[in-house]
Amino acid sequence: MQFSSQYIALKTIVVKEVLRFSRIWVQTIVPPVVTTTLYFIIFGQLIGHRIGEMDGYSYIQYIVPGLVMMAIITNSYSNVVSSFFGAKFGHYVEEMLVSPIPNYLILLGYVLGGVARGLIVGLSVTLVSLAFTHLHVENLLVTVSVALLTSTLFALAGFINAVFAKSFDDISIVPTFVLTPLTYLGGVFYSIDLLPSFWHHASMANPVLYMVNAFRDGILGTSDIPLWVSYLVIVGFIALLATVAMTLLNRGVGIRH
Repeated sequence: MQFSSQYIALKTIVVKEVLRFSRIWVQTIVPPVVTTTLYFIIFGQLIGHRIGEMDGYSYIQYIVPGLVMMAIITNSYSNVVSSFFGAKFGHYVEEMLVSPIPNYLILLGYVLGGVARGLIVGLSVTLVSLAFTHLHVENLLVTVSVALLTSTLFALAGFINAVFAKSFDDISIVPTFVLTPLTYLGGVFYSIDLLPSFWHHASMANPVLYMVNAFRDGILGTSDIPLWVSYLVIVGFIALLATVAMTLLNRGVGIRH
């Protein structure tokens, strides 16, 4: 397959994915923005003043990076898992598999679609947060790169979930029982330095902690985790999940019957 044909194939998948969630933006973009706005109101305006400062920042300033990252994680994941499972359920994934499109372009197209939705929702939440507090981005390169890498990681995770899912119930199990607890316990609302020793060390096993802290480092310049460690963890998980996703796709697990 020539490069120009590969480019057209990838562009077609990405455009289809972006149009899929942008056409129903009331269901895909607005709900996470409204939910996060409620967090800003409750934790920022209503009880944030009682909590006081954290790491030298007001509480609402401290939690904004975590809430933005939570929106990116949730939406990049849910976009890919729902879209690829929909392709399996509608049996039009076979059309891609029998076409000359390489499997890695199929995976890349779905991942880029998830990344696009995650970043759009993350940007929307960030703009809304400016109505509640002032933010000064300390390092734009770190902020953008961490958002991009994290959305890529969870788009890959969503793809793997979709491969194994056999019903619509299966695509909600992982987000409900795995993703949500990891996100809420990933340092979004607090610094792990406040935790007792046992829970401090237990939190270090949570991969979301490294993403939230790296993103907070980019925006506020403060983090519980060294930045290079966070990058190492994120890139390591991307390499692992990309390998697993490609292996599953090449073997036709959950797709070929």
